[in-house]
This record gives sequence, C-alpha cells and structure tokens, in this order.
Amino acid sequence: MDMVRIDAGGWDAVLAPQDGGGLTALRFRGQDILVPTPAGERLGGPFGAFWMIPWANRLDGGRLGAHRLPVNRVADGTAIHGLSRDRPWQVEHATPDRAVLAQSIVAGPYRYAARLEHGATGEGFALDLAVTNTGEAPLPFGAGWHPWFVRPPGTWLSFRAAMRFTHDARCLPVAAAPCTGLDGDEAAFLGLDTHFAGWDGVARMAWPGIGLTLAAEGALATNLQVYAPAERAVLCVEPSSHVPDAPNRPGPARHGPMRVLAPGEILTGRIILSAECSHLPKGGA
Repeated sequence: MDMVRIDAGGWDAVLAPQDGGGLTALRFRGQDILVPTPAGERLGGPFGAFWMIPWANRLDGGRLGAHRLPVNRVADGTAIHGLSRDRPWQVEHATPDRAVLAQSIVAGPYRYAARLEHGATGEGFALDLAVTNTGEAPLPFGAGWHPWFVRPPGTWLSFRAAMRFTHDARCLPVAAAPCTGLDGDEAAFLGLDTHFAGWDGVARMAWPGIGLTLAAEGALATNLQVYAPAERAVLCVEPSSHVPDAPNRPGPARHGPMRVLAPGEILTGRIILSAECSHLPKGGA
C-alpha cells in the first residue's frame, strides 16, 4: 500500500507509510494546512510533515553517550531528526477516518517499536505516538513532529513558553533566557530557527479565512521548535520532547532532557489539530 488516505470530519490527509510514516498533505474543508508534497518528492521539506524518532532535531557529531549515530547532515556534522523518518512503516489498520502504522527498528544502539495512529475525531485531527524500548539496556529516547505549515501573507502565530534559546551557527542551543512565548505576525517570527522550553503545549496559528489550534499532550507537550525561513513561505511549529542535542549539553538539557527508557518502557505523546474557518482573535495563546 503506497499511500493511506483519511477523509472524514472535514479533514483530508494523505499518509506515506513507505516514506517514514509522514503526511504528504493535510487539508481542512479544502484548505491546505500543510504545504502539499510535490509528486515524486520524498518527505523532508519544505512540505508535508514527518516524525522525528528516537530523537528530535540535532545530535552534535551523532554523539549519544558512548554511542555514535550516523551523521546525515554532513555540512554541520550532525545526526538530524532521528531514524524513523528514513525507514518504512507497516499499515496495521486503515479506514476513512483512522489509520494505524507500526515500525520496528534495529539500528546502532537502538532497538525500539513505534506505533502511530492518525484519525479524524470529534476533537479534530489527532496524532498519537507510542515508542517502546525493545532493547536490553536503558537508552535515551525522544520524539518530535516536524510539520511544514503554509504561511500565506497575514499568518499569525501565538503560544506561551518560559524560556527561549540562543543558538550557534549550526542551530545548536547555547543558552536560555526567560520569555513569555510569541504572539504576532511575520515580524515576530520570520527568520527564526529557535527552540522554546517551558511550552504549555498549545500553539495557535491564524491564516486568512482559517484558524488552527495545535494542542500537544504527554512527551510532546514541553518543548517547541519554531522555524520560519525568510526565503520560503513555510512555518514549522514542531512539538518536541527535548532540547536539541540534549545528551551533549547538560546546561540546556535542564530545560528538556531526553528520557531514559528502561527495557519495555514506553514514551507516548499526542497532538490534536483543531480548525475553524474564520480568523482566530489575535493574541492570547
């Protein structure tokens, strides 16, 4: 099965099990929420959405304690976005309103089983993640979701957070300073590739004619990466379980460490997207 489609409750989603279990398209009542993936393109951006498992963002030099993960961003010497997005998932269940994908990974020090459920529910469009350490030793785990939202003129972003990080030229965290989050149009977020900690798990976006609320739970509700490149009309608002490069940066990691899972332990997280076809009030996440 090459693609899986969910079409219910006003939501139209296309999943790519063979391409990391990502979303190639997501629409609400015919309006694009994610930048649609061009035909024949692999997920990774600047379109669609993919999962970052068993770590989010970057590991400097691929270092994870005594272990070394493959450096797949050679230009900056980092292992980026985990292992799951480069490997296929199996379809366990598929109906017009719900799809369940599963994946079993053996790579480097990692042995884990992951389960993804996507569904159109009464609450909105829900994404549920569970990752189980199936190895024989405890190991740090993390996760994140990397959507490429549309960014037409008039886009507004609002969320609350406690800390905002500065970063180096490779977008690895350096230091955190208190903040209240963001609440504004492009003037507030354009050019960011910035990590926020102490996030309350809710982010709101407004575009002409539609408003979207992203509400995260569990492991995905503590940290947020925001990426808004000036050269592309996209907006990435990425729920994450930890600070980038947390295993190698004990200072920043105080604001979001990876979680050490014992054999058999499970990391879970949920994201619910709810939309309405009108502008959200500006201000107040």
